[in-house]
Amino acid sequence: MTDSLQPTADPIPLSVWSNPWHNLAFGLGSGTLPKAPGTWGSLVALAFVPLWQILPDWGYGLVIMLSMLFGIWLCGKVARDLGVHDHEGIVWDEFAGIWITFWLVPAGWYWLLLGFVVFRLLDILKPWPISWVDRHVHGGLGIMLDDILAGFAACGLMHLAVLWLG
Repeated sequence: MTDSLQPTADPIPLSVWSNPWHNLAFGLGSGTLPKAPGTWGSLVALAFVPLWQILPDWGYGLVIMLSMLFGIWLCGKVARDLGVHDHEGIVWDEFAGIWITFWLVPAGWYWLLLGFVVFRLLDILKPWPISWVDRHVHGGLGIMLDDILAGFAACGLMHLAVLWLG
């Protein structure tokens, strides 16, 4: 899924407001915004990062693991419900990707800003192997996996930035 400044191609289903699974998959409604739903979803997910960062490292890791496993099921279910491969308003994958980005990264607004930009660039540009996964893996796993990979790549880059910029 690419993120662009064009309005969403798929119509927003009304079920986003009445079905709790659809609402979660659409990032608590952030995926319904008409321009750049992935960026809006990432921004909403970013608001949770300071909460996850006060957890012990293993607790934050558990949040990541559960968000990935739940997301594979959730995104697959909602895509099937809507009869589409990957509706661009489904942004739970961005939630998981952003949360992965900040695992074991120090707290601070500048790290949040840098990590947000790094994750969004990787998610939008989809360097290899993220681009391959995006094209060849389908279903809930396919919706989630490119953002999971972008999140881990962004996390690695953030750890390098922490070492370099300290």
